[in-house]
Amino acid sequence: MHRRLFPRALAALVLVATAATAGAPNATAEAPTPAQTRLHATIDAVLADSRLDGAQAGVVVVDTATGRTLYDRNGNRRLVPASNTKLLTSTAAMELLGPGHRFTTDVSAGGPRRAGLLSGDLYLRGGGDPTMLAADYDRLAAQVADAGVRVVTGNLVADDTRYDRSRLGPDWTWDDEPYYYAAQVSALTVAPDTDYDAGTVIVDVAPGARAGTRPKVSMTPDNGWLRIDNRAETVAGGETSISIEREHGGNTVVVTGQIAAGQGAESDWVTVWEPTGYAADVFRSALRRHGVRVLGRTVLGTATPDSARPLARHDSMPLADLMVPFLKLSNNGHAEVLTKELGRVLSGSGTWSAGLTAIGEYVGDAGMDTGTLRQRDGSGLSRRNLIPPAQFVTLLSAVRAEPWFDSWYAALPAAGNADRFVGGTLRSRMAGTAAANNVHAKTGSLTGVSGLSGYVTDADGRLLAFSIVLNNYLTSSVKGLEDQIAIALASYSEKETATARRTVPAAPDSPRVPEGRECSWVKPVRC
Repeated sequence: MHRRLFPRALAALVLVATAATAGAPNATAEAPTPAQTRLHATIDAVLADSRLDGAQAGVVVVDTATGRTLYDRNGNRRLVPASNTKLLTSTAAMELLGPGHRFTTDVSAGGPRRAGLLSGDLYLRGGGDPTMLAADYDRLAAQVADAGVRVVTGNLVADDTRYDRSRLGPDWTWDDEPYYYAAQVSALTVAPDTDYDAGTVIVDVAPGARAGTRPKVSMTPDNGWLRIDNRAETVAGGETSISIEREHGGNTVVVTGQIAAGQGAESDWVTVWEPTGYAADVFRSALRRHGVRVLGRTVLGTATPDSARPLARHDSMPLADLMVPFLKLSNNGHAEVLTKELGRVLSGSGTWSAGLTAIGEYVGDAGMDTGTLRQRDGSGLSRRNLIPPAQFVTLLSAVRAEPWFDSWYAALPAAGNADRFVGGTLRSRMAGTAAANNVHAKTGSLTGVSGLSGYVTDADGRLLAFSIVLNNYLTSSVKGLEDQIAIALASYSEKETATARRTVPAAPDSPRVPEGRECSWVKPVRC
């Protein structure tokens, strides 16, 4: 494996400062200044909130310029990080794959062509692109038609062999499987819209023509891979309560409940069983629209032979651009694809284990103590992930020296910015405070788990790296507590007078995670 080792000077400063504070929640390597003492008191007060009774909390704050630790509470404690795990995956991808890395999807002919007839198979080969839309498959089909192919005597072969056939991440819970944030991972897949939740469809349920009739159900993209079992009813009035669920082990989507006549459509994102077949179905329909007939059947999971001749190709956006929907929207599927892609590119094995090995070596080079953490997937959906907050801060401090840092930093959610692709998962948090458009950080949520790790510029212009990881609480949400700490950091100043008030800053209400939904985002408002 060839890669450039990180400059370690800054990371070393952080490690030394952190080691000096281990086990001492309010101590630093140097005597605290009056302003720092007030900051300690403020954060301590936030962490004393009754919502954290019986819970575990880890908070670390470091001045990235000097490496000085400004606050450390349980910084070396291993905690479940949820989607903060994506900090490791995304930085490893930027460094090891490179900001210009692209995913390629191509189509090849597996036999001779003559007078519009392809005597052989047509191969659709996936390169792992999680941003492939139905429109992209349509353009591939148009290229095939433009190449003069009108009839394929053989099969349509869907080649997903770039990655292994393990579709769901290690340790993911069975009841997450139908939800968009736990979609199956394949090297050949489809996303329904520009959130790029690959391996899902959007199911829309609109009222029927009158009360007593079945609602109208449609899918985006339209496809023949999933079957709708519509058991719902249109009612004259009353509360709408529509449930859209895919049955385990198959592609039957059951729609139940009721929808009021005259109401707008209800929508939900549903995962598919076997994304490779889903992609092949969408592509086969596109071929048909462009006048290309495939006489054979659809075959899944067979590799494209070296002798096949290229007909069409689609390249994804560069990785630096993919970071925006990935990090802003906390896209789990992107994290897992990047993990397998790292394994494929660096060791020739498109597996979780190979990818996680690459990530572990990278973050170790960046200064993280890999002996203190465990990473089991790329997204943070696994509850067996364990990462101390101090290690997040080490990574955050180290990557500032990288040439790709500015584009990666810009892809992090920005607090209080209502633009979806700027504020991302922080767009409804900390608005109207000193943290708004200042805090750039990765959110994370599972039931009983919350995290916020990233950067904030304090009132004196210093860039601080921080990590807040909260575990084992019973309340519905503790994100307001994270926000209070982030706002306090944004307001922090060494120039404060000795009489400055030790008040805990208020934070606007934050969205809650629905009980039992293991998610880093809940559509249409992610958490």
